[in-house]
Amino acid sequence: MIPVTEFRQFSEQQPAFRVLKPWWDVFTDYLSVAMLMIGVFGCTLQVMQDKIICLPKRVQPAQNHSSLSNVSQAVASTTPLPPPKPSPANPITVEMKGLKTDLDLQQYSFINQMCYERALHWYAKYFPYLVLIHTLVFMLCSNFWFKFPGSSSKIEHFISILGKCFDSPWTTRALSEVSGEDSEEKDNRKNNMNRSNTTQSGPEGSLVNSQSLKSIPEKFVVDKSTAGALDKKEGEQAKALFEKVKKFRLHVEEGDILYAMYVRQTVLKVIKFLIIIAYNSALVSKVQFTVDCNVDIQDMTGYKNFSCNHTMAHLFSKLSFCYLCFVSIYGLTCLYTLYWLFYRSLREYSFEYVRQETGIDDIPDVKNDFAFMLHMIDQYDPLYSKRFAVFLSEVSENKLKQLNLNNEWTPDKLRQKLQTNAHNRLELPLIMLSGLPDTVFEITELQSLKLEIIKNVMIPATIAQLDNLQELSLHQCSVKIHSAALSFLKENLKVLSVKFDDMRELPPWMYGLRNLEELYLVGSLSHDISRNVTLESLRDLKSLKILSIKSNVSKIPQAVVDVSSHLQKMCIHNDGTKLVMLNNLKKMTNLTELELVHCDLERIPHAVFSLLSLQELDLKENNLKSIEEIVSFQHLRKLTVLKLWHNSITYIPEHIKKLTSLERLSFSHNKIEVLPSHLFLCNKIRYLDLSYNDIRFIPPEIGVLQSLQYFSITCNKVESLPDELYFCKKLKTLKIGKNSLSVLSPKIGNLLFLSYLDVKETLQENLDSLHQTCHDFIRFRPQ
Repeated sequence: MIPVTEFRQFSEQQPAFRVLKPWWDVFTDYLSVAMLMIGVFGCTLQVMQDKIICLPKRVQPAQNHSSLSNVSQAVASTTPLPPPKPSPANPITVEMKGLKTDLDLQQYSFINQMCYERALHWYAKYFPYLVLIHTLVFMLCSNFWFKFPGSSSKIEHFISILGKCFDSPWTTRALSEVSGEDSEEKDNRKNNMNRSNTTQSGPEGSLVNSQSLKSIPEKFVVDKSTAGALDKKEGEQAKALFEKVKKFRLHVEEGDILYAMYVRQTVLKVIKFLIIIAYNSALVSKVQFTVDCNVDIQDMTGYKNFSCNHTMAHLFSKLSFCYLCFVSIYGLTCLYTLYWLFYRSLREYSFEYVRQETGIDDIPDVKNDFAFMLHMIDQYDPLYSKRFAVFLSEVSENKLKQLNLNNEWTPDKLRQKLQTNAHNRLELPLIMLSGLPDTVFEITELQSLKLEIIKNVMIPATIAQLDNLQELSLHQCSVKIHSAALSFLKENLKVLSVKFDDMRELPPWMYGLRNLEELYLVGSLSHDISRNVTLESLRDLKSLKILSIKSNVSKIPQAVVDVSSHLQKMCIHNDGTKLVMLNNLKKMTNLTELELVHCDLERIPHAVFSLLSLQELDLKENNLKSIEEIVSFQHLRKLTVLKLWHNSITYIPEHIKKLTSLERLSFSHNKIEVLPSHLFLCNKIRYLDLSYNDIRFIPPEIGVLQSLQYFSITCNKVESLPDELYFCKKLKTLKIGKNSLSVLSPKIGNLLFLSYLDVKETLQENLDSLHQTCHDFIRFRPQ
């Protein structure tokens, strides 16, 4: 015997799968139960009661009559006295008797079995079993897609996720927030958004409406008072649900096996319905009450012809008509199912109604098996798809992430990360977070905010609480901003740094920061784009003084020219891309600092000589070989810093003596062999870097540089230092390492202000004596 517990798994699965059973499947299940009862009842009657009763038939009545007369004569001869006549005083009772067959019980049983097998029509015999088999086939067809391996796994996974999404506290919270809104408020907000979209223009208006308000509705701005309503465990569970829904959606949208399986089993049920109706209608008349049986068993019973009575014929006939009615209703329901399957587009599912009802505009439409299952649960209860849709919304997911962020990054934890940056501002660096915690805006002492590799950053209106905020750094971040936050940044932000991999990461609202003083842009542009204008106009940046672009532009963008009149410092780091057409530099009349780094320049640009206010010039990492144009720098009376390092310069022209205003000069990392004495006529030089060249001799005229404080000849071929070097009384830093020096003069002790001496990889044999002579003045750095 099979224990009943073996069927427990089937009964446990049914409640879970009921959400995928529309009303027609439920109705046909009840019809199947009714048909099953008919089959079981008929089979029970077949087993418990006699199936057929048969009696022999007399085929020769004359012969039988003569035999009867002979019998009567014999009886008369043996009975001499006739029977008395009846009289009123003496009435006689006459007993009625049937025909005698002289057959015993076993012979009757044998005849019944033979006639049941030979004479009774097969439909009358097997009708209950046919009903039972057909009903079982119908029931299997109705549930086959729940058991088929290719579809059952998807269904079980979907049911599991659906139940968790339905019961999740996050679903209840998200829907309660949108349902708590007044419908009139929704309409007013929608009308206001549409009106502002049509009236506003320019980068500011397009950003605020198309990117911030539509993508992050106001109802999803986190309220601090309700931030703790969802505990950390529930928030993590909801976050895991979002990931499961994403992966499940990608998996089930790849195919349509569920739809195909359901269509096939429905078509199979319709075909079986037509077959049952056809042959049952033709054979139901074969169920008769009286059946003639002709079997050749005369040698065993003495009879050949029998008249039989099918005891259950009348009942089976009624049951067959009842069964046909149930099958007809079942078939019509299946036909309606086919109509529903082919009439409606079940491979696509739109959440338009849910979007209108909840106000969550970013719920994506789905397709294939995912869409089909959602159509099925809509037949059960549309509330399931409505609650499930919450976990398809990026807005909802972002809000959940925001709550988790706020719980994880408390104000005290953020204050522990505060540090002072290069601009001497109190900075908070946030790297690789899932979003921007709202708790950041509770740190009112914050002066600089640095965000790196953070996606979906939303700057809310609460940034206005940071009264001291002056600097903002965005490195590989996609940023959206609230209109009130933009107004705050326009008035308060002084420094903006943006590092991007794609032009779309450039925030369009930066072009309207009218009080911005420093702008740093770092990002690679394709060559096709770099030939065109890559930046929008910066003319609204009226206060911009410093502009740094690290990219691969081939010419100075027109956007830079728009602010040339008030720009004071410009830096272009071009990553080896050749920079041409530098005539626009002439328009930057107020420029005091200019850096053209790694721009593949072969000559000093002539446009530089027109910058009369220029104080610092840096031409690092170019392809300069000759600097004869340096004579034109004599017109730049304010030029004090000149950096020509990391080039291929082979010699220093004597015209350099005309640059009498120079205070800092760098020729490091070049190919200079001879150091001209004319160089030291620039007697205001305080910083001189000649490291990493091929210099062999230091002219004694170096003693003229009485203001020299820093001198480096590291990594050259100098064999001796002139004694005149020690006349530079103000020298504080001396780097002579990696040379060919053998002796260091004791006169080095005359450098009373010397605080740093680098002799790395040189003078190894004189280290002890050198230390004794200079220990009061030198911070010594041996190798």
